[in-house]
Amino acid sequence: MIKAIFIINNSGKTRCTKFYERMPLQQQQDWMKHAFSMVSKRADHLCSFVEDEDFYGQDTRVIYRHFATLYFIVICDHSESELGILDLIQVMVETLDRNFESVCELDLIFHSPKVNSILDEIVMGGMVLETNCHEVLKIVSEMTKLEKESEAIQFKSSNKGIKTTKF
Repeated sequence: MIKAIFIINNSGKTRCTKFYERMPLQQQQDWMKHAFSMVSKRADHLCSFVEDEDFYGQDTRVIYRHFATLYFIVICDHSESELGILDLIQVMVETLDRNFESVCELDLIFHSPKVNSILDEIVMGGMVLETNCHEVLKIVSEMTKLEKESEAIQFKSSNKGIKTTKF
């Protein structure tokens, strides 16, 4: 099961987090800091799997990929395949890239609700739901369309009682 997903920049600033296991806020922050400190010190030619039994416990591993200025980090238990999680990270990156047309860190900052909904379509409750980026994008575009229709209906209903006066 996936326990957490982080997207962190090269400076250590968290740009997106998803926790699928209940834990106190301080422990969540410690997990993020520790994961970043572990993966940011590693050379690029080393494998993308790290374990720290003393910090995360026996049944937990950290799997990550470093793309340009962002680290995509997944913390999961041993029931998940390392290569499967690397593929999942690739799907996340491709989906974000297709949605934002060459995703960058600013997209994650200014469009965080959309980023979260994309990640929710891929992983929910620590379980992988969808790995086809075309399906995820289709669902997200349908949700965006429904949101716009809902906003239009609300705008029309709120403006019904307003009278305009000509000057």
